[in-house]
Amino acid sequence: MPKTAKARLEVRLAVPADAIRIIALVDRVYPGMTHYSRGMIRGQINNFPDGQFVAVYDGKIVGYCASSRIDEPIALAPHDWEQITGNGFGSRHDPTGDWLYGFEMCIDPEQRGLRIGKRLYEARRTLAERLELKGIVFGGRMPNYAKARRKVKTPEAYLEAVKEGKIEDPVIGFQIANGFEPVGVLPRYLPEDKGSAGFAALMMWRNPYVDPNEEAKFRVPRGIESVRLATVQLQARAVKDFAEFVKNVEYFVDVAADYRADFVVFPELFTLSLLSFEAEHLTPMEAIDRLTDHRQPLVDELSRMALRYNINIIGGSHPTRTDDGDIQNVAYVCLRDGSIHAQEKIHPTPNERYWWKIKGGDAVEAIQTDCGPIGVLICYDSEFPELARRLVDEGARILFVPFCTDSRQGYLRVRYCCQARAIENQCYVVMSGNVGNLPKVENMDIQYAQSCILTPCDFPFARDGIAAEATENVETLTISDVNLADLTWARAEGTVRNLADRRFDLYQIDWNHGPHGDATPPVAQPMGPRTPGGG
Repeated sequence: MPKTAKARLEVRLAVPADAIRIIALVDRVYPGMTHYSRGMIRGQINNFPDGQFVAVYDGKIVGYCASSRIDEPIALAPHDWEQITGNGFGSRHDPTGDWLYGFEMCIDPEQRGLRIGKRLYEARRTLAERLELKGIVFGGRMPNYAKARRKVKTPEAYLEAVKEGKIEDPVIGFQIANGFEPVGVLPRYLPEDKGSAGFAALMMWRNPYVDPNEEAKFRVPRGIESVRLATVQLQARAVKDFAEFVKNVEYFVDVAADYRADFVVFPELFTLSLLSFEAEHLTPMEAIDRLTDHRQPLVDELSRMALRYNINIIGGSHPTRTDDGDIQNVAYVCLRDGSIHAQEKIHPTPNERYWWKIKGGDAVEAIQTDCGPIGVLICYDSEFPELARRLVDEGARILFVPFCTDSRQGYLRVRYCCQARAIENQCYVVMSGNVGNLPKVENMDIQYAQSCILTPCDFPFARDGIAAEATENVETLTISDVNLADLTWARAEGTVRNLADRRFDLYQIDWNHGPHGDATPPVAQPMGPRTPGGG
């Protein structure tokens, strides 16, 4: 009997790990056009995992199509690509939407003979039928329109000529052959698409198994997707050596694991206790050098604990010289699968910039975990709404905020901003701060904290938007269960729907993916003692 051969071509759901290979495909298909970032691709997948497909041929991604569910009044109204996709992140996805909206389709030009496009369209069609949606719509490129404008006066006339076979358009013709029909024109849909002169054809396929005259009522089930969160309100204390510091940290990791927590988060700058056993007083730069020596041993120990105790650890933050020589404040996230991630603080406070010469990081990105995507905002970063929105657009449903504040005013700045982030992004926010005093260590003279786990303010959540909070200025571990499924319900059917109700037609955030060094940071000025400055 002949041996069974492994399938060479497969159409499957895309996963976040595919992001880099998908971007490489898009670069090959659309040279010279503005392309996706990794965060955008991960956002598309995280926001609607069932709607993104890849075609894999001999282990290489040769096709990608992306889609989201959109309600009919939005899907069929005039719109452009940025609006309908939520700036490319797929964040306009509505789990109660009655149409499947396709916003990306690209096929490797070297693999045109494998009918990959047809297979991807079939995958979309099968999804629409399974979900009992009204059909599929998308903005189709018209790549020959710019060249044909002298023959036809309008894009509508161009589409009619394509339908009658008088003009050939490889994209629209292919879509018509696959059962889609043009039902309108979208002006300024994709301005950088020069071949289409920025226009797109609104293409439609109606699901034959759904009565178009019967109003669909989709509801989000009130399911259970439980995650247990633990936040450590840590006492700043002197230690005799690195081993004693690790012992103190491991105690809380052990306790959180005993409670079967999925995540445990430590405060910002919690590693400054490592300066307490230095024999001599250190200047800020000498202190940074000592802390840099501890960086790798610290990461190794946190990763060991994550694996040993089967828990995801958000390692507060650690000031250090990074590999590029800059001094930065970095949160090391060690997951229980053994992976290690680093999130730099984007906005150092004026005091951090002046006394410690800390520079802001280059990027904020969601981190994939076994409980879904998460984000980390270090203290002051929580006071900049666009950072949290970026993480949520990438799919994060939990934001961790390690903080270090010396006064009640400083603490409340962070606290109130974190509560606002939870409400406006309909997500959970977990705060973790230091308490107590650490004599002879700059930046840790006095501490004020009341660590907490915050929720949106709507019916499924805690009455005051507080799932749990610690007693102020007392070392403790605070634990709470949260239901991620409640976020999905609230975003689709809540009293207010902050994410869905954004006015993409009026405003958007244009992210600069270049190095932060392109911009001149404000000149740092001394702001009093060498404290974190309340943020």
